[in-house]
Amino acid sequence: MTIQITVVGLGRMGANIARRIKTHGNSAISVSVFDVNADTVTTVAKEGFTPLSSLADLRKYNNEESPQFVWIMVPAEVTQQTIHAIAEYLAPGSTIIDGGNTFYRDDIANASYLKTKGINFVDVGTSGGVYGLERGYSLMIGGDKAIVDRLEPIFKAMASGVESAERTPGKTGEPAQSEYGYYHCGPVGSGHFIKMVHNGIEYGAMAAYAEGLNLIHAASKGIKHPTAVGDHVETKYDFNMAEVTEVWRRGSVVASWLLDLTTTAYAEDPELASYEGSVSDSGEGRWTVQTAIDAGVPANVLSASLMGRFTSRGNDLYANKVLSAMRKKFGGHQEVKKK
Repeated sequence: MTIQITVVGLGRMGANIARRIKTHGNSAISVSVFDVNADTVTTVAKEGFTPLSSLADLRKYNNEESPQFVWIMVPAEVTQQTIHAIAEYLAPGSTIIDGGNTFYRDDIANASYLKTKGINFVDVGTSGGVYGLERGYSLMIGGDKAIVDRLEPIFKAMASGVESAERTPGKTGEPAQSEYGYYHCGPVGSGHFIKMVHNGIEYGAMAAYAEGLNLIHAASKGIKHPTAVGDHVETKYDFNMAEVTEVWRRGSVVASWLLDLTTTAYAEDPELASYEGSVSDSGEGRWTVQTAIDAGVPANVLSASLMGRFTSRGNDLYANKVLSAMRKKFGGHQEVKKK
């Protein structure tokens, strides 16, 4: 029986998801595509996909014997309105899959709305970014088991596969679902919950690398140390940042894909001169910290990494002015101007 899936949202990840399903799936999976940008639809459709001129075209895929699936990959701020718009054209028994970065609490509300129309809902935390087409994706899935099981051929086509990592010592026999790179985490919302925490960890890991490399960079400029007699000595090393990250990639306990990408960045731009250092944050980092507060669970590193991103954008400038003013008033300290 043919599986009909439409990918809605053909941005950096959406188009590659459609491509991954097409190239790694089987002939029983039929993929159509839609985006609010008609030119994008035309361009992607040339690769062998069926284009939709509007969401109303979804009606032609309504089939009681083989209900259709619609995978949406749109920004979180327009996810709910997109779900509501799509639902107007789907028959009962169809399924909407949200593969974007949606707050898990919103999944529960979206699923409740769709239930009134007889439409199923599945949330899929999707990790892999722009490299997913080649490497495959890591998929964290929430929803009803019967629906998730029907979607398994799609998840298997998208996932990175058992061969993407060595098997964990002690595991034998038929690989578990998670070893293929996809995992049914539980009911609606659970997939995006796991992906939310995943991204919170990502914030912390990135911050740890950045802080450590910043210290190494500082040593390349020189670090003055006080001595017992009150003067200073200077430690200065001529570190090559690209070589430092390169050696860490090989056999080190801190080796990771993030480090691989960092090394690539240094190889392309040794001084990182093309970067301004203003780091954006998406919703997942904030949601992770908010959820940790709700649960009363310490998240010191994750919280600090989120605050670090706020700082990188100069959002602490006014606070620093207040600090400088206080120092001057209570101690007569003059502000040291930046060189």
